[in-house]
Amino acid sequence: MAIRKKSNKNPPVLSHEFVVQNHADIVSCMAMIFLLGLMFEITAKAAVIFVTLQYNVTIPATEEQSAETISLYHYGIKDLATIFFYMLVAIIIHAIIQEYVLDKINRKMHFSKTKHSKFNESGQLSAFYLFSCVWGTSILVSENYISDPTSLWRDYPHTLIPFQMKFFYILQLAYWFHAFPELYFQKTKKEDIFRQIVYIGLYLFHIAGAYLLNLTHLGLVLLVLHYFVEFLFHISRLFYFSDEKYQKGFSLWAVLFVLGRLLTLILSVLTFGFGLARAEDQQLNFSTGNFNILAVRISVLASICMTQAFMMWKFINFQLRRWREHSSSQPQSVKKKSVTAKGKTSRKERENGINGTVTSNGADSPRSRKDKSS
Repeated sequence: MAIRKKSNKNPPVLSHEFVVQNHADIVSCMAMIFLLGLMFEITAKAAVIFVTLQYNVTIPATEEQSAETISLYHYGIKDLATIFFYMLVAIIIHAIIQEYVLDKINRKMHFSKTKHSKFNESGQLSAFYLFSCVWGTSILVSENYISDPTSLWRDYPHTLIPFQMKFFYILQLAYWFHAFPELYFQKTKKEDIFRQIVYIGLYLFHIAGAYLLNLTHLGLVLLVLHYFVEFLFHISRLFYFSDEKYQKGFSLWAVLFVLGRLLTLILSVLTFGFGLARAEDQQLNFSTGNFNILAVRISVLASICMTQAFMMWKFINFQLRRWREHSSSQPQSVKKKSVTAKGKTSRKERENGINGTVTSNGADSPRSRKDKSS
């Protein structure tokens, strides 16, 4: 993300600069159209598809399970409209955080261009990761997924999910879809666009895969685990930009990153290689949402393993680059110390030499006094 310079001149309407400077206001007007549509009976049916979750299934109460009716949800084509609306909301929130929080900090800290873009990226992602971690953890606790790991594969397919979980996945997809137009709004450099597209595409691929293949339980656990590690990295980078001596956060992140990759692989192997492999129903059925066949299990597990290997490769390169920078900075400090030490010794030698010449040529030296007295 590049630095946006605000000029006093008003750019032409619908020009490139006009859209970039006023994209939050334009998107806000688009979102207000859907909200105003809820107020009129003619447009309410269409607006509801964008604003509220669709495909609600009400399960009547039974004496054995619960005394109240339960509302569960499944996915469908109308979810694309809901994702689009909350993508607009994500763009608005992104602009609010950027203008009222990050830009004010940038003005005080006076960052360089490279630090400015990285600070904005870490600021936005740390806020999103923290929000997703807290929300995802609350869902895991309320649904007892942490206390019972077998719930990751038991009763598969998980076609019916509670409101909180479906809304969580809708917002996750909306957030990562909103990252594509942000590449244009934030004037991302050409050399960084490919990296950002790969980064965003990996998130969308895995989140959408867990949502469409009815692997929402496993996907939620892995997302919370991954988001916690990523939050620690970006919050450590924010502290590093404020004080470059701060390195403890990166050391803790490095340990948790490796542990997170191991836990991800362990949970994935247990789910696909142990839990789903022993299930009774292993036939492909689109009507019931059952994708528990050998080809799908191998494909999903292979994609997870390849992603973890790619992340470890990036992590190793990052650590090697840090070690090289640290090792290159040490000889410079040693050279500075040696130069200062040589300077001190040369000064002493000069002072001794000057004192020697003064005492040898001076008339008041002790030797000259003795010679005179004799």
